[in-house]
Amino acid sequence: MDSAARRSILKVRLLKTVYVVEIEVSSKTFKPTVPRIHIVGRRNAGKTTLVCELVRDLSDRGLRVATIKHTHHQHELDTPGKDSWKHRNAGAVGVGILSPHLMAAFVPSERSDDSATGYAQLSEMFSDCDLLLVEGDLHSDGTKIEVWRTEVAEPPYAQADVSILAVVSDASVDVQQDVWPRSDVATIVDRILGVIDVR
Repeated sequence: MDSAARRSILKVRLLKTVYVVEIEVSSKTFKPTVPRIHIVGRRNAGKTTLVCELVRDLSDRGLRVATIKHTHHQHELDTPGKDSWKHRNAGAVGVGILSPHLMAAFVPSERSDDSATGYAQLSEMFSDCDLLLVEGDLHSDGTKIEVWRTEVAEPPYAQADVSILAVVSDASVDVQQDVWPRSDVATIVDRILGVIDVR
């Protein structure tokens, strides 16, 4: 075994017999729960742009970031007619795709009771990350930060939703929450890191 991995001993007690199992654990640090921040906002408020800017800044700081795009729409995420799509339509309860550089999994949502279960499953997949950024999902119990700009006709959700931690905007916004400057991504990242307590 190379120096990038270490041996761990796992004792398993089964019917009064103790089995000792050796497992290899990579040198990556796996967190039981990856901190999750939701970037929410009205349509065309700039959620995707902000998420991308946050990912760039966080990555430049040496942090590993994973993202999830939340949607309420019923999209077919796979490509109809492709082999993976055919596998699911034949009855597979899940389908994975593995290439030299990427992998993906398609799991029917019926296997998940609610979005909390889905986030827990994805958090496990991204357990070697420092932060999970979710674009959307206003109804999640996760930490939510709203992006808002004057070009959006409706008022910010934060005016009526006290579960939103802060509003990101360069405009004057009438909300009870803190307003973080949209034009200063580094400050937004500093504040997010303060919230999730990542150094």
